[in-house]
Amino acid sequence: MTEVDIHEEHRPVGEKLQKVLARMGVGSRRDVEDWITQGRVKVNGVQATLGQRIGATDAIALDGRLLRREEDEVVRRVLIYNKPEGEVCTRSDPEGRPTVFDRLPRPKSGRWINIGRLDINTTGLLLFTTDGELANRLMHPSYEMDREYAVRVRGEVTEEMLENLKNGVMLEDGPARFTDIKEAPQGDGFNRWFHCVVMEGRNREVRRLWESQGLVVSRLKRVRFGPVFLTADLSVGRWREMEQGEVDILAGEVGLKPMALPGMKGKTREKLDRLQRKSAKPVPGERSRSSRDERGEGRSGRGEGRGRDQGSVIAERPGDVRGKRPAKPRDERATPNLSERPSRKPAAQPTKRRPQPAGEGQRPGFRRGK
Repeated sequence: MTEVDIHEEHRPVGEKLQKVLARMGVGSRRDVEDWITQGRVKVNGVQATLGQRIGATDAIALDGRLLRREEDEVVRRVLIYNKPEGEVCTRSDPEGRPTVFDRLPRPKSGRWINIGRLDINTTGLLLFTTDGELANRLMHPSYEMDREYAVRVRGEVTEEMLENLKNGVMLEDGPARFTDIKEAPQGDGFNRWFHCVVMEGRNREVRRLWESQGLVVSRLKRVRFGPVFLTADLSVGRWREMEQGEVDILAGEVGLKPMALPGMKGKTREKLDRLQRKSAKPVPGERSRSSRDERGEGRSGRGEGRGRDQGSVIAERPGDVRGKRPAKPRDERATPNLSERPSRKPAAQPTKRRPQPAGEGQRPGFRRGK
């Protein structure tokens, strides 16, 4: 037997089980790994093991339910959702609290996977997809999907505290820091608004960072995830599905090739539109808060989005088009402009210029102006 034969004989056969299930949209790789460890997944009737490789003809069951494995069932859809306070990021809650999945439409194939989480008291941008591989890459630290938050802090904030937070502090689960912090012009006394950026999605990381300086976070809202901004036309409790161009750009950020969205019949489109209109109903207790947000942190998405084109949700990478837009006059309550917002990436890391999409040199968004 030659060395080539030996090499061929020991080459792993098939794909890892968690990768296959993630691509099918059953869940993210992290979810699937947990299910395998818990004994909820079987292959050909036998309990699966972590790292197990499977072939095209192997039968996979989750919680006793046989899963279909046709490759053409892999669908890449993405929803953007403005989470209200009081919802939890789980599919079901033992305490009966509302979940972020309650308002979402039911996909024809696969299921919605939340890309990252927000705690029950945090509001703002959440992304959902039916593509487990896309979800896994967007959440993986190696792809550096930075998260930007608008935060209202109660207490006296000193320059020393801000430097500590940017240089890094030690939390119970390891060192953490903000890659950038900018103060918003709103707020006075012991209630001040800041925009801050983190590169990870650790549990309650933003709150714990501010608390490490003896401060209290009274409001927290995520306004950006990677290149995706929360814009003002998406009110609290509403969701919207991304269009083909936006999904392709988002997937390209993490090295995935474009995938065509499934065709949608007229009746299905009408049903989806009705569900979107239904989701637009005001969330109890959020109407007055939303009006206050427009004068404070809630306009962060609007300030970014309206400066490019009306309702845009996907923004350029740093160094692409920033600085090319003319300055807009601001009143005393206006949102910080781009130069006052936190940078997308740590300042110490130079950014590479990405190729511009065709058109106006901007990323496509919803209701793009012509």
